[in-house]
Amino acid sequence: MKKALRYGGGIVALLLAYLFVWPSQIDAVSWNPPVSKGMTGAFSLNDKLKTAEILSLSDGYGPEDVAVDSAGRIYGGLQDGRIIRLNADGSEQETFVTIGGGRPLGLAFDAAGNLIVADAWKGLLSVSPEGAVTVLTTGHGGRPFKFADDLDIGSDGKIYFSDASDTYSQPDYTFDLMEARGHGRLMVFDPATSGTKMLLDGLYFANGIALSQNEDFVLVNETGRYRVTRYWLKGAKAGQRDVFIDNLPGFPDGISSNGKGVFWLAIPSPRSPQLDQAHPSVWLKNLLSKLPKALSPKAIRHGTVVALNEQGKVLHTLHDPDGANVYMVTSVEQVGDLIYLGSLEAPQIVRLKAPVG
Repeated sequence: MKKALRYGGGIVALLLAYLFVWPSQIDAVSWNPPVSKGMTGAFSLNDKLKTAEILSLSDGYGPEDVAVDSAGRIYGGLQDGRIIRLNADGSEQETFVTIGGGRPLGLAFDAAGNLIVADAWKGLLSVSPEGAVTVLTTGHGGRPFKFADDLDIGSDGKIYFSDASDTYSQPDYTFDLMEARGHGRLMVFDPATSGTKMLLDGLYFANGIALSQNEDFVLVNETGRYRVTRYWLKGAKAGQRDVFIDNLPGFPDGISSNGKGVFWLAIPSPRSPQLDQAHPSVWLKNLLSKLPKALSPKAIRHGTVVALNEQGKVLHTLHDPDGANVYMVTSVEQVGDLIYLGSLEAPQIVRLKAPVG
């Protein structure tokens, strides 16, 4: 018994030495988050996602973003690097293309029918209707894209996209959120010149991208600050930024425009009370980064999507409060009167009627 106790004590001592002596995984800074109001007011809970249609994948998981082609076929990029395609009713699945060593995230079709892909490992890609992959851009100003995330395409063909972090790659996204240093960028790629330009730097986990109806501004989600930032492209404010909506009750992920003045915002998880409490303490966050991932703060299983007008007012909120049917929603795309929901983790694509008004 004494030998066992000595052995167990040795293990505990080693674990404590690791936690308190071993260098941190991150270089955190202190941040005092705004007090969360929770899912109240315009974000109040309901069951509107409980009855949404589930298009289950026959194999694979994690269609983080969804795109629909002119024939009504549904595309999603999976964790294993495949971009799969479902027929319009979701009953048949095939592999459209495999991005070797990649993790396709944001998806959108350009005017020529090419599928433009923000790939977390490979950068910004173009996939032809026949499945030929072309690399468009992999970095800017000597800084490679570490985490190309989401995109939207203007009527002039320019591709606006996010590099979520130039420091942490996709598997380590929680490190970027905990560190709170602002490693993200808003970029634009011009296919006419093959030039890449940076519009904003120092973003706190730059995520979803969406152009306004008149393309006078572009939105970029800052997941690490619970807000959506607006960058003006035209008019008296061109080149300036402001906050579109702030102090969201969850982590904003994907965002898209329906082209008619409505933005759809995906919230994969409500805010983490543990993370909010840890943010002011550099020491605590550095310590948390050393924990095994199984012990680190987890996303809360919950389904939430939000509709906003172009002034940042909440029009609709749709929930699955316990995540039994819909959870970890990372993208929302409206096609006609339907909205499609993607997920970083779920083995499914979700479809439902868009609310009216």
